[in-house]
Amino acid sequence: MGRKIRTRKIYYYEEETDGAVDKKKVAYLLFLLLITGVMLATSTYAWFTTNRIVKVETLNVKVQSEGSLEISVDGINWKAGIDQDELVAARVTYPGSVNQLPLMIEPISTIGALDNRGYMNMYLGEVRSNDSGDYILTSTKSTETESSGETSDGKFVAFDIFLKTTEAKDLYLTGKSNITYNGTTSVGTENAVRVAFIVEGNTDAGSSTSVIQSLSTTNQDNVYIWEPNYNTHTKTGISNAKDIYNITTSETNAQYISYDGVQAEISEGENITLKESLASMYPAKFSTVTPKIMTPTGSTTYQKLINLASGITKVRVYFWLEGQDVDCENNASVGDLAFTLEFSTNPS
Repeated sequence: MGRKIRTRKIYYYEEETDGAVDKKKVAYLLFLLLITGVMLATSTYAWFTTNRIVKVETLNVKVQSEGSLEISVDGINWKAGIDQDELVAARVTYPGSVNQLPLMIEPISTIGALDNRGYMNMYLGEVRSNDSGDYILTSTKSTETESSGETSDGKFVAFDIFLKTTEAKDLYLTGKSNITYNGTTSVGTENAVRVAFIVEGNTDAGSSTSVIQSLSTTNQDNVYIWEPNYNTHTKTGISNAKDIYNITTSETNAQYISYDGVQAEISEGENITLKESLASMYPAKFSTVTPKIMTPTGSTTYQKLINLASGITKVRVYFWLEGQDVDCENNASVGDLAFTLEFSTNPS
């Protein structure tokens, strides 16, 4: 590894138009993640089965606002900008903080179900061959832990942010929200990424610190999963869809492909092959996931995310590679991705 992670920052400032502060009160949240892969492509099948590591190289969060939206890592200190060090150090003023910001991530699967802390149940998958030479899937629960120092040993990204606004607003994903491949020819990694937002709760701006920080939910309706690039696949992704799931698709303008996320641990002794990793065959192990937001590649359409109430709202953010996606195959483990997330209170 040995690669030093670059500075990661969140900014908040007043946007000016022709020398005057913009009066439209449009709030933006720009969330940039750059991930790079270090694997060699071999044969094609679901999940990564050679070396499943993908590096998260940079994390850059940026907030733009006329002044109606502020951001905090602890619900106490509201600033024009926060950086990676503050997310890691949030535990000092936010004792319940569990911000996981790893240098490397691996394929995970989830249906977005919440545990009693309001965290998503995430399952780390591994593919092995059985005595018959078939590829079987095993899974173990992966629970996030607080980053120590600069990074975490976790398999996915997860952290809390607090948003404060003086009036109720609808929050949208803008047309700039996307995940793109930074290279000459895409290998499809961007097509297997998922993002989730958990609205943990809302309280008055004058609430006590303990009330603000303890906001939590187990309400499944508060989970918002976003699947970008749903209509684009590489040739190896198309082959994987056909070989493993018997699904026929195309490189561009493809129809949405439903997938069954992992919802329980799977032991090697259960001998569940990749082709059998379906809710129809093992309903206790898998369940069909329907993302609340799905955007095609290159989309410029704004997508409504949530109703952002006035006061302080706690949001937990997740970012992972979905192992049960047809595009999560070995050829897609090499890459350099730019992840841009932008929120706006303006619907267009």
